[in-house]
Amino acid sequence: MRRGTALVALTILALATGCSAKGGDGGETSAGGSDGAPKVTITPADAAGEAAPDRGVTVTAEGGTLSQVSVRAGGAEVPGALAADHRTWRTTWSLKPGTRYEVSAKADGKKTSTTATSRFTTSAATAATKISQIVPATGETVGVGMPIFVQFNKEVPVKARTAIERALEVKSDKPTEGGWRWLSAGESFNGLPSVVFRPRKPWKPRQKVTVTAHYAGLRIGDAVFGDKDVTHTFRIGDSHIITVSATTDRLTVKKNGRVVRSWGVSLGSGGDVQSDGIDHQLTTSGVHLTMNKVRLERMRPPGKKKGDPGWYDEKVPWAYRISNSGEYIHQNMDDPSCLGNRNCSHGCVRSPAADAQWFFNWAYPGDMVTITGTKRKLEWTNGWGYWQLPFDQWVQGGRLKKPVTTAPRTPATPTAPATDAPAGTNAGPETGTP
Repeated sequence: MRRGTALVALTILALATGCSAKGGDGGETSAGGSDGAPKVTITPADAAGEAAPDRGVTVTAEGGTLSQVSVRAGGAEVPGALAADHRTWRTTWSLKPGTRYEVSAKADGKKTSTTATSRFTTSAATAATKISQIVPATGETVGVGMPIFVQFNKEVPVKARTAIERALEVKSDKPTEGGWRWLSAGESFNGLPSVVFRPRKPWKPRQKVTVTAHYAGLRIGDAVFGDKDVTHTFRIGDSHIITVSATTDRLTVKKNGRVVRSWGVSLGSGGDVQSDGIDHQLTTSGVHLTMNKVRLERMRPPGKKKGDPGWYDEKVPWAYRISNSGEYIHQNMDDPSCLGNRNCSHGCVRSPAADAQWFFNWAYPGDMVTITGTKRKLEWTNGWGYWQLPFDQWVQGGRLKKPVTTAPRTPATPTAPATDAPAGTNAGPETGTP
């Protein structure tokens, strides 16, 4: 085939046989399909002005195979995937609302090729439901038990949750199996409706993790769409495992499997059973996670007011929260003879001043703190108590109801040795039980 005249003839053929549907949800544009030329179809159509972003871009070829597809928005290439038979190409994620896209595609047949193009704009109608925040924050260093929170400013419609869950992408330097679970505002640690990723087993230490919520263009309501994507990259630090025994009144800290510090503590003495049937002065047993920390925390008993029996109002130093029911690891401010000998606190883990200060500066958010020997169980909805729920039960709270394995981060970023300085994470109310 002579290249010059054939290419001119092909271009004319594509224009002559092309058809398009304008406006609406997108329609389609086709080129070729006669005189042996392959047919190329692009959805949305050329000149579409209100294309639905959740439908993405689809390019198909009949009578040939796709050899080139390009989708661009604002000069940037949009990711997509070609089917194994090279006859269908689709964008990987939904499109951005209110954005102009340019598509070009080429299909090769036995004798000729066809080129087709489409330029369209997506609907600009965005939903009032937005991603409020992702935790951990970008650049934060966290512990091996840390969950990932994608939090919203309002409850997410149930019909939108499956699409959102599929659009959540977690990448890590070391493959990790985990799963998502939806939490209502009442179940969330800070009152924001959330979808939460929890690993089956603790994260492997010293690696980077990237979470991307491909939220832009997802159909959230009947005719409104997610406004934008959000990406955070954070770091898993050293393995910090803390065990606390209510029977021996001892706390032990391990870093990367080696004991680095141990001290005597005092846990909840019990004896304050309120109308809910809970003894609020008992420390909860189970797997806690360190949450947020406060250099000087004001603590008052939950469910009580000034003048009630058992009322207190104290400021306690070096307080690291481990639940939403007011439990902290903090400096002892009362009888020092209790430490290591008997349980005298209102529910917190009281520690010697030097050890409390050391822990405050050393621990990451998301470190695992396992407390044993008390008669009160940590509920999985209390703070970050998600490790209390068996993993197979955890994933049943997701829309997909199955585990996922994190994809490798590309390119893999070498991870520097961990530092002991943690980053802060906002969490929970300010009522404590020293």
